[in-house]
Formats: sequence, C-alpha cells, structure tokens
Amino acid sequence: MMGVDEHAHERQPQPARTPAGEPPMSAAQAAEAYRQCEAITRRRAANFYYGIRLLPAEKRRAMSAVYAFARRVDDIGDGPLGPEQKLLQLEQQARALEQLARGGGAGAGALATPADPVMVALADASARFALPVAALGELIEGVRMDVAGASYERFEDLLVYCRRVAGAIGRLCLAVFGARLERTPSGGQAQELADDLGVALQLTNILRDLREDAESGRVYLPEEDLRAFGLISTDAARAPLVLASLARGVNGDGAEAGGNGPTRSSNGSAGLPAGADAAGLSALVRFEAERARQWFERGIALVELLDRRSAACVLAMAGIYERLLERIVADPERALAQRVALAPWEKAWVAAGSMLAAEPRVRHRRAAAGRAVGGRG
Repeated sequence: MMGVDEHAHERQPQPARTPAGEPPMSAAQAAEAYRQCEAITRRRAANFYYGIRLLPAEKRRAMSAVYAFARRVDDIGDGPLGPEQKLLQLEQQARALEQLARGGGAGAGALATPADPVMVALADASARFALPVAALGELIEGVRMDVAGASYERFEDLLVYCRRVAGAIGRLCLAVFGARLERTPSGGQAQELADDLGVALQLTNILRDLREDAESGRVYLPEEDLRAFGLISTDAARAPLVLASLARGVNGDGAEAGGNGPTRSSNGSAGLPAGADAAGLSALVRFEAERARQWFERGIALVELLDRRSAACVLAMAGIYERLLERIVADPERALAQRVALAPWEKAWVAAGSMLAAEPRVRHRRAAAGRAVGGRG
C-alpha cells in the first residue's frame, strides 16, 4: 500500500485544458514541473508528505505544487535576508500569483515565466482543481507579519495569523480533495473545519519551535498568556529572551537549572524577571497544548465530508501532529531543550493506520465508541 514511493508506472499528467488561442502546456513540461515539486515535498515536508502520498497521483501532484509554493514563501520569511529584501521577494511572489489568477485556468500558457517549475505546476493544478489562488496570497500576508515582527496580545490576534498561514493551505487542500458541501452532524462546514484543523496544526508548530523561534527573536504565544504564567510583567519586548533562556534551563535568578552559579543570556543580560521559571513555562506549554487539542477535536470532523483517500490524508497529517503534541505535553522541558520529531517508521505507521481508519465503517464504529477517528491511537 505505502511501501513503494516510486510512481514509474503511473499515468503521466495530460495537458490541462486551455482557452482557445492560449499555447497549451505540454505533457512533458507539466510532468517535469510536478516531478520537481514532488522532490521538494519529499525532501522538505517531514510530516506533510506522509499524508499526501496516500492520495491518487493527480491529487498528490497538485498538493505537491501547493506545498512547493508555500515552502518557497516560508523560506523567504525564515531566510537570512534583511526585512526590505524579504518584503521585495514576497511582493514578487504575490505578483506571480496575480498573474496566475488572471490566467483564469489557462495553465502555464498564461505565465510570463514558464521556466519556473513551481509556478508551472501550480498553474496546471489550478486549471485542474480550480484552486482558490487568493488563499496563497493570504499565506504571503502571514509571512509579511513575520517579517514585520508582529506580536500578539490576545489569542484572537494570533488566530488571524494562524488562519493566514495554515487555514489558507487547508482551503487549497479542500479544492484538491473535492470536499462535499453539506454540514457535518457537528454543524461544521468543510471550509470552517479545514480552518480549525489548520489552526491546530499551526499551534502545534508554534509549541514545537518555541525555543528556536525565541532565539531568533520571535514569540507567537499571546502576551496575555505569558503574563498569566508569570513569564513577563509589562515589558513584552523581553519575551524572546525570557523564553529562550528558560528553554535553555536558566531560572529567574539567573542560575542554570541544576547548576550553582549565575548564567548570562546570549545577549549578555544576567537574570530574568522575578518568578519566571521553567515550571511556569512548562505550565504555559501544557495550557497552549490543551488549546491546540480542542482545535484538533473540532477540525477532525472534516473527514466526514471527504472521500476515503482524502480522509486518510487528513487523518495521517492530524495523527502525526497530535503525536507531536502528546510528546510535548508529556515532557515540556525536554521538548523545549530538543526539537520534538517522530521517527520515519512511526509516521509511516500512523499513515498506514489512517488508511484503515478512513474506511467508512471503521470511522462510524470508532466514532460511536468515542475513540479517535483516525490513525491517532
């Protein structure tokens, strides 16, 4: 079912239909563009890939095109360039999307830069699945928030960011999946549920990367939560230093956890706000993890609106991220000290379980028993 990741015997993509007068995309051009996007996805999508490989070939290729573009945008935001250069590159990507949208499903023939394999694949996928390309523009807006150094006072503020960078991808996935439009028994519609699941995945990412982000000067957790757990008082600008220091094991008195003497932070400042300690940070992590779990519980109802293989894809990705969340909650201090990840065999096991769990009769039996819907335990 999943053991072989080569697709040599699959049918190659046929050219997408184009309006009269537009030069058609050749099958070879489309196939090569998709091949490069799938290579990017295999190489870079440590978790996402295990879900999309469960999809039929055409849908898998489209998802790889979406991922490759999203990866490009994210790399701009996380890269070494200065803010002005990053914003310039993001604007270039935004213009490329506008051009693709103006093509109205014309495929690669509508592109000014048909040599760009990611845009070629994205144009073809858009023609095949009517992708809401504007959603990728929302992703760019989210990364612009990163470049601008946005901070979040309340969870509602963070929610805007999460919906831009993760919910937008969820809406693109829905176009590829072909989700049904009726409401689920829980009352949610496909787009709402995809947004909820995207928020859950993004909150998990935030907790997994908390120390790394803090060391680079970024804090995504709401400032009201940092104050509630005694990690900052009024100076929110010190939040990255506080979180990075605590994650490295430095207590509020400037002493290394388990050590005997004061420890200076990387910027030379000794000590942290009074009362700021690793226990408070661990409690905050567990609080935010419970919030993420609630978003998972709401969003996973999306599978009720999907075909079997699309449902398996969603269950695999959600299952992998929920296992990450469980590891973080089980030992927050260890998770902060060392980035949490699942072994490849474990991800494959979750994905295999998701194929079984996506069977309608299994879904209904597990739901009736109050058990996890997918390959999540």
